[in-house]
Amino acid sequence: MADLATHPVGQPFSAGVSFGTDGIRGLVGGLMTPALAMQVGYWGGLVLQGEGPVLIGRDSRSSGWMLSAALEAGLTAAGCEVWNLGLCPTPAVARLVQQQGAAGGVMVSASHNPPADNGIKLFAAGGSKLARQQQELIEAGLRGELPAAANRCGSSHQRSDLLAIYRQLLREGLADNQLSGRRIVLDLCWGSATACSSELFRSLGAEVIELHGSPDGNAINVGCGSTHLAPLQEAVRQSGAELGFAFDGDADRVLAVDGEGRLVDGDHILFMWGSALAAAGQLPKQLLVATVMSNLGFERAWCSGGGQLERTAVGDQYVHQAMQNLGAALGGEQSGHILCAHHGLTGDGLLTALQLAALLKPGESLADRRNQSFVSYPQRLKNVRVANRERRQQWQQCDPLAQAVARAEAEMAGEGRVLVRASGTEPLLRVMVEASSQAVVDHWIENLAAIAERELNH
Repeated sequence: MADLATHPVGQPFSAGVSFGTDGIRGLVGGLMTPALAMQVGYWGGLVLQGEGPVLIGRDSRSSGWMLSAALEAGLTAAGCEVWNLGLCPTPAVARLVQQQGAAGGVMVSASHNPPADNGIKLFAAGGSKLARQQQELIEAGLRGELPAAANRCGSSHQRSDLLAIYRQLLREGLADNQLSGRRIVLDLCWGSATACSSELFRSLGAEVIELHGSPDGNAINVGCGSTHLAPLQEAVRQSGAELGFAFDGDADRVLAVDGEGRLVDGDHILFMWGSALAAAGQLPKQLLVATVMSNLGFERAWCSGGGQLERTAVGDQYVHQAMQNLGAALGGEQSGHILCAHHGLTGDGLLTALQLAALLKPGESLADRRNQSFVSYPQRLKNVRVANRERRQQWQQCDPLAQAVARAEAEMAGEGRVLVRASGTEPLLRVMVEASSQAVVDHWIENLAAIAERELNH
């Protein structure tokens, strides 16, 4: 592990560190070290220079304390005043940066990744994720391409009290008894959602059944949460609950299940929430923004009702940018990362869960809403581990794989599609096939994944 003493603050650190689609993320003790965190804090502090403090939050990972402390050291060396929120959801940092007029924010989290990983996400003033130009300045500083400023002496303060403001922001527009009589299961996955979610649902009258409900840095995301829905589905069925929600490690996204245990993913949430906003005259141009991962069944159902769907690359920052450019009110990802302009354009799993539950009228169930939405096309996603980053990022140059993708799309003739993309956060190539027939999907996903495995790893 790198030694802090070998990397004085403001000095060159690494030519290999760069921002992915959701910040900097990697194995603790590998890429993610206190040395790196301190340098990111220092250069991030210089980039975020402005009036107001810089807010820091973290999820429950055991390494979060260490990395937060190193980030604070770097930020204060850059002259920043730091407000430490402690354990909190990622959107709490973004929302409070905006609400408090802060200069920026930092979240220590690896989202849905396993406990051994961690990451750093940075937010600009206003609560939006750091622009690419700002990320490039930090990367240049890490490489030693920018002059370091004289070390300054900032300050640090514990401000977990601000989470009360965040909880109040989530409750805006909702009545105390909005969820009265509803039995709801919450899978908090031992992560950030444990900080405030159950009390929020109970304050609105819901009967809450908690799964994985305390912070545990060694168990976060392990066999639970939004990437492992089986425990939630079983708990909903066994308890007779009407619905359930599963969050990821930092609670910026959520997936739901209805009373029958069926998945209600980000596409369903967009359709249901979008329909409610359209009925209230609050969805300009009947426009939703989604990514290339969104299901064809969702797109065709939404557009057949007079709606419009704009697709972007995978990543909430691309959804955010498209929503701003197009003036859209609602957008998001199939994975459950939903952004609503009426609530500040910050992806927030707790906000999404509360709003979805509040859509239901007395006597109406989530299963009813799901039945009235759309029928998904069969879709499968398979992850192929490709350690070589260049081969992963430039998979199109692998002729056998590119030709196989072309053959699959030609044979499906408009009744399906293939999406191959390199993960921005893990050493994986993600292969997705969608078609009107499950047999077609199964044939091509196995074929394409096998070719990718063979050709990109030899």
